[in-house]
Amino acid sequence: MSVNASRLGLGLAAIGRPAYITVGRGDDLGDGADRSVEAMRGRAHRLLQSAWMLGIRYIDAARSYGFAEQFLGSWLAEHPERRDELTIGSKWGYEYVGDWRMDAAVQERKDHSLRMLEAQWPETLDALGGAPDVYLVHSLTPDSPALGDSALLDRLREIASSGVRVGFSTSGPGQSAVIDAALALPDSPFSAVQSTWNLLEQSAGAALARANDANWLVVVKEALANGRLTARGGELGAAVGRGTATAAAAAAGEAGAEGEAGAEGEAAALAAAEDQPLAGLALGAALARPWADIVLTGAVTGTQLRENLTARAPAADDDALVALAQPPEQYWAERTARAWT
Repeated sequence: MSVNASRLGLGLAAIGRPAYITVGRGDDLGDGADRSVEAMRGRAHRLLQSAWMLGIRYIDAARSYGFAEQFLGSWLAEHPERRDELTIGSKWGYEYVGDWRMDAAVQERKDHSLRMLEAQWPETLDALGGAPDVYLVHSLTPDSPALGDSALLDRLREIASSGVRVGFSTSGPGQSAVIDAALALPDSPFSAVQSTWNLLEQSAGAALARANDANWLVVVKEALANGRLTARGGELGAAVGRGTATAAAAAAGEAGAEGEAGAEGEAAALAAAEDQPLAGLALGAALARPWADIVLTGAVTGTQLRENLTARAPAADDDALVALAQPPEQYWAERTARAWT
């Protein structure tokens, strides 16, 4: 097993449902690809098998990732001898409401109430065939009532007392504030956090270091910025840098590319100077964070997984990497505006 394999985890957000926000998703799945439940289950099983063979042992799912938990659970049922070697994480607090439609007006709905936890915990147990090792509140933000809900926190303490590591994931420009608020909770049920950190959105780094100091499990998600920090995103950024924003936007199938693509082009130039793919540079930067225990990849093919395993820590100095970051408000506004494809 490579060093990267021991710290890379496979996130199932992009393989558990027909639509997601990754750049170039149609190319990943194939032009005109079958996205039926059965077809996506087959894709998920092949991907999980590739991850296993490559040495990846952390798998991340969620109730809102379409049928990701069910796909993972059916694969585990076929290989029960592997369960003890895997760390399975899942999340509650969002539900999938896309009805397996590409054109659904709403794909997922957020609810951090005790009622939702009580509904989704048994659903997760049923889908996975048992308890996950890590169970997270999905996308905790400053406006969530969860940290002030004593009954909810008591229930999470009960789940934690059963041996499940309880935590939360974060999203939005207030990630650091949420992490610090959770760290300050008396008798906290939390000992894990999963946050977005990538070369374009580095704002949670110091708070994640504090979580690491508290002996929490720290998992990095969206290290490739939903495909922006891949070859496709880098090509878009380079096109914008040459003053062809309109053509680049058309090639990407979306409007407004000029505002978001420059940093991708700069990151692609750094990667080229180091003779590695942009995705390798981005994952390598995340893996190089001393506070990161696991870095998730959202790969949907075995080829992508194998490429991800070759990621190297950037040779560029920290100043060059820090200069790639966008203001968090800008990054999250652009992410929110992305189309589901």
